[in-house]
Amino acid sequence: MPERLVVATSGAALDRARAAWLIRELAAAWPERELAIALLALEPGSSAAREALRAGRADLALHALAELDLAPAPGIARVAVPQRGDPREALVSRGGRVLAYLPEGSRVGVDCQRRGGQLLRRRSDLVLVPSAGDPASRLARLDADGCEALVLGAAELERLDLGARIAERFDPDQMIPAPGQAALALEARADDARMRELLAPLHDPLSAYAVEAERACLARLGAGPGAPVGVHAITDGEQMVVRGAVVSADGTRTARMHWSGPARDAVDLGETLAELLISIGADKILSGAPMPRTLRYSLHPGGRDVEPGGEAEPPA
Repeated sequence: MPERLVVATSGAALDRARAAWLIRELAAAWPERELAIALLALEPGSSAAREALRAGRADLALHALAELDLAPAPGIARVAVPQRGDPREALVSRGGRVLAYLPEGSRVGVDCQRRGGQLLRRRSDLVLVPSAGDPASRLARLDADGCEALVLGAAELERLDLGARIAERFDPDQMIPAPGQAALALEARADDARMRELLAPLHDPLSAYAVEAERACLARLGAGPGAPVGVHAITDGEQMVVRGAVVSADGTRTARMHWSGPARDAVDLGETLAELLISIGADKILSGAPMPRTLRYSLHPGGRDVEPGGEAEPPA
């Protein structure tokens, strides 16, 4: 008899693609079990999926970690973090131009201050255009919005089989991704031993350590998903390096640091990084309080732009 499993997710195209990936991974992990997997399409957001778990309407909730609430949910446990996808930011442009070769004054679509501020740090001449929505609809509007390019998550594009549209992938040193970017979280009821067993083969400890450090930094900063905060952790054996940046909307004020230590101390590393960022003004940027402008670099011909009275900062 088939083993029934209901997965709660949203009906958006990207979440359907993530769910299809999950179904394939579970089938590969348990070839001897006949799994009958159904999707429960809900409104976007973690609260609806968690309520479906508590009510018994779903067995498993699938979340994008970058969008997941930081506060723990009573009765709900994160039972697996699969190996994350490509966390880098990606540039999609008309004609396939990379950032350095976009014409001066080009209009670039962004959906958040974190991406926009870091982009302006590299090319202060660009004009940012608000561009919300799922990746497919944003790409479809590229010409209609009068933009030369868009910045999106590389993993999102790849999940939708749109990776061929990517003109450039930014190294995390150049543009730090959102905490948890390209990672998924699989949640179940805390007392559901069957789900823990079923999802165990999908769990990737290194990805889990990395996102724990990133989210710990975000929480210590007193921020949440969508804040202008980039945090990215990389594990190398038993060691971890965590980089973070908090950036103003116009890119002229940035707090940027990194910290390293044992990967098993992921939460402590993230919290320590947050304290370092606060020590150089991250809290002021988040609150909008006045602070000196920082040095701004540009990849556009002409080199770098330095704000009057700016503080020196290593190039990104």
